Amino acid sequence: MEWIIKALEKVREKKPLVHNITNYVVMNTTANALLAIGASPVMAHAIEELEEMVALANALVINIGTLDEHKIYSMMKAVKAAKDLKKPVILDPVGAGATKLRTKTSLRLLEIGEISVIRGNFGEIAALLGEHGKTRGVDSAVYDEQVAKKLAKDASKEFNAIVAVTGPVDYVSDGEKVYAIENGTPLLGRVTGTGCIATAIIGAFLAVEDPLKATLAGLVSFEIAAEKAFEESPYPGTFHTKLYDWLYRINEEIIIKRAKVKEVEL
Repeated sequence: MEWIIKALEKVREKKPLVHNITNYVVMNTTANALLAIGASPVMAHAIEELEEMVALANALVINIGTLDEHKIYSMMKAVKAAKDLKKPVILDPVGAGATKLRTKTSLRLLEIGEISVIRGNFGEIAALLGEHGKTRGVDSAVYDEQVAKKLAKDASKEFNAIVAVTGPVDYVSDGEKVYAIENGTPLLGRVTGTGCIATAIIGAFLAVEDPLKATLAGLVSFEIAAEKAFEESPYPGTFHTKLYDWLYRINEEIIIKRAKVKEVEL
């Protein structure tokens, strides 16, 4: 687990500026989570300042949770700027598959940018792969562990990005290998924005590490923090507050004791 610890140390030492174009529901939540773990968030989507902000930032987080025509234009412009400036980008395709707008916007962002990481739930990643590859996607949005492993690997190959399919067990792939992360707590599903927090945390690690290590280290750190928060407060409201506390408090000793990440076979 030494590489996870080193990645966390890098985040706290470098305090990377993470530029978030995210949804209105979680803007404050993700900003606080990034601050707690040691990064520096900026939440900016004004078209007039995007290129300057991307240039200043160490990583870009794109979250499509609350779309409108202005936000979509900002996202498109930001990922193009990030591509030109060679800044790492993580995409959270919130609700892909639920509407045509969400699916098409996600695929367009993948087409015009150089997305480093895609993090989504089973249904979202399945929808992107199914629409893009037509016959290669899966029909069901219901989590299936065996299918999730293959979905992560196939989507990684299709989109040339690290793909994280998060759920009861998270599966992360670089298109060749698949890794399982078994940390976390079901209570994460009872508080809004926890998936968005996970994406933002990966964004912080992406600013200081290669995409695969960043995704694994970010998810492991976030989900161990969630486990510790749940032990102290197994109820949604106070759990949310404790989650910030443990993102701030997570350290080498806790990671060594708690981390459950391994390479798996399909």
